[in-house]
Amino acid sequence: MDEMKTKITRAKDIKRSWHLVDLEGQILGRQASKIAQLLMGKNKVYYTAALDCGDYVVAINAAKIQVTGRKNQQKMYFRHSGYPGGLKKLTFSQLLKKDPRKIIELAVKNMLSKNKLRDPRLARLKVFPGPEHDYKDKFK
Repeated sequence: MDEMKTKITRAKDIKRSWHLVDLEGQILGRQASKIAQLLMGKNKVYYTAALDCGDYVVAINAAKIQVTGRKNQQKMYFRHSGYPGGLKKLTFSQLLKKDPRKIIELAVKNMLSKNKLRDPRLARLKVFPGPEHDYKDKFK
């Protein structure tokens, strides 16, 4: 009797590739979910939830990302210093002018599962505000 056996993915079997994502004119949420899937490795045949199977993602033109509706003025980003009265608020358009990379990083971070694999996955995300990036040698 020839039994079928399930192949268990091991850390040494994981092969990481590089993906270039151009965000110019794209919708924030749709692209963030695609980037999150690439970082998790859900596009791989040997995906395992307990292992970090994901790839590297280089996102360019973050300053040209778009949102639908009136989110330019209504979407708020909050941070707190920890001191009384230390709440800071920025709208999407304000943060886009200040640091467009932060918008992409926060959107992708919140789409990843909240566990010990999130930080190593986010470390493989490289975001650039313009079309120039430092990883040209990774793409043929």
